[in-house]
Amino acid sequence: MFRFLKPPLDKPLLPRNKIDATYKKMRWQVFFGIFIGYAGYYLVRKNFALAMPDLIEQGFSKLELGFALSGVAIAYGLSKFLMGNVSDRSDARKFMPIGLLMSGLIMITMGFFPFATSSVTIMFILLLLNGWFQGMGWPPSGRIMVQWFSVRERGTKMSIWNTAHNIGGGLIGPLAIYGVAVFNDWHAKFYVPGMIAVFIAVIIYLTLRDKPGAVGLPTIEEYTNDYPEEIKGINQNEPISAKEIFVKYVFKNKLLWFIAIANIFVYLVRYGVLDWAPTYLKEVKNFSLNESGWAYFLYEWAGIPGTIIAGIVSDKWFKGKRAPVSIIYMILVLIAVVVYWKNPAGKPMIDNIALVAIGFLIYGPVMLIGVQALDLVPKNAAGTAAGFTGLFGYLGGALTANIVMGYLIDNFGWNSSFRLLVLACVLSILCIGYTWVIENKNHKLKENQV
Repeated sequence: MFRFLKPPLDKPLLPRNKIDATYKKMRWQVFFGIFIGYAGYYLVRKNFALAMPDLIEQGFSKLELGFALSGVAIAYGLSKFLMGNVSDRSDARKFMPIGLLMSGLIMITMGFFPFATSSVTIMFILLLLNGWFQGMGWPPSGRIMVQWFSVRERGTKMSIWNTAHNIGGGLIGPLAIYGVAVFNDWHAKFYVPGMIAVFIAVIIYLTLRDKPGAVGLPTIEEYTNDYPEEIKGINQNEPISAKEIFVKYVFKNKLLWFIAIANIFVYLVRYGVLDWAPTYLKEVKNFSLNESGWAYFLYEWAGIPGTIIAGIVSDKWFKGKRAPVSIIYMILVLIAVVVYWKNPAGKPMIDNIALVAIGFLIYGPVMLIGVQALDLVPKNAAGTAAGFTGLFGYLGGALTANIVMGYLIDNFGWNSSFRLLVLACVLSILCIGYTWVIENKNHKLKENQV
C-alpha cells in the first residue's frame, strides 16, 4: 500500500469541554463529504447508458454496447471487493477523492477525444478503468460511517446517505439534456458530468476526516456510550490483518455468503431496468431524448424516499431485521416490472409511474444488504464485507444485465429480457427469505443460551 494512503495517527484528546461541540460539527462535516462525494461518483458511472442510443445510430449493435458496458460491472465488482480491503487500511480522506478524480478524467476523455468511442475494444477498456476507480467510493464511505456513527443510529444514517447515489444518478439525465442543448454534441453526456466530478473530488478532500482520533476525539462508542455486541471477542478498534479479514470475517461467514447471492438478483433487476431504460423507451415506447432523460431522473430520485423508508421501517418496525423489508420491496418490484413491460406504447404516464415505482422500491434492498454486511463484521473489516456483497452484485447481477440482456434483446427481442427480470425478482425473494430464516434461528439460539 502506498505510504501516503496510510491512516493518520491519533492526535491527543481535545479538552473535555470542546469534545461535544467538535464531535457534532465534524459528524455533520464528514457526512456531507461522503454524501456529496458518493453522489459525485454516480455522475460519472452510468453516462454510457444514456449515450447508447447515439452509439447505436453510429452502427454499434446492442450486444457490442452491452459488452462495452460490462467493463464497468466487471471492474467495479472486483475493485469494490479488493480496493475495499485496501480502504480498510487507508486514509478515507485521500482514498475517496482519488477514485472520483480518475473517473472524472476518464469521462472527460470519452467526451473530448473521438478515438475513445471509435471501437468496442477502446470503450470496454475505458469503462473497465472507470469501473475500477468507481470501486473506491463505497468502501471509504462505509469506513467513515462506522467510525463516526454508532450502531443504534447507523441504519437510519445509512439509509439517508445511500440516497446520494440516487441524487447523483438522477442528475445524469438532466445534465445530459443540458449538455447536448448547450454544446449541440451528444458527447457532452460524458464530459459535462466529468468536469463536475473533478470539482467534487476537491470538496471530498476538504471535508472528510478518516476517524475521530485524527482530530483529537474519542471513539464513537465512547462518545455515545453505544457499544456493539462483541464479534468473537475482537476489539472493534484493533487493527486486523488483510488475511484475517478475508478468511475469518468474509470467506467463513455463511450469512454473508447468502446475502451476497441474493444481491446478484437484486442488482440484475436494478441495472437490467436502469441501463436499458433509455434504449427501451426510445425503441419500444417512442420516447424522445428529453422524455428518456427525465424518466431516468425520476427512476433514480424515486429511490430517495424509498430507501429512507426502508431503513426506518427495518429499524423501527422490524427491530433491525432487514430481510422482511427487502422481501416486501422485491414483491412490489416484481409487480412494477410486469406493468412496465406489458404497458403498450403511447401511454407514457404509465411507463413513468412504473419506473418511479421500480426506482422507489429497488434501492431499499440494495441499501439493506449493505447495512447487513456492515453489521456482520468488525469495524475494521467493514469495507471488505461491503465489497464482497458488491462483488456478487456486479459480477453476477450487473454483468448479466449488460451482456446477457444485450444478447437476449438482439436475438430474441425485449420480451425475453423481461422474462429474465421477472425470474430475478422471484429468486431474490427466495434467497433473501432464506437469510431471514437463518437470522431467526440464530436469534432463537441466543435466547435459549441466555
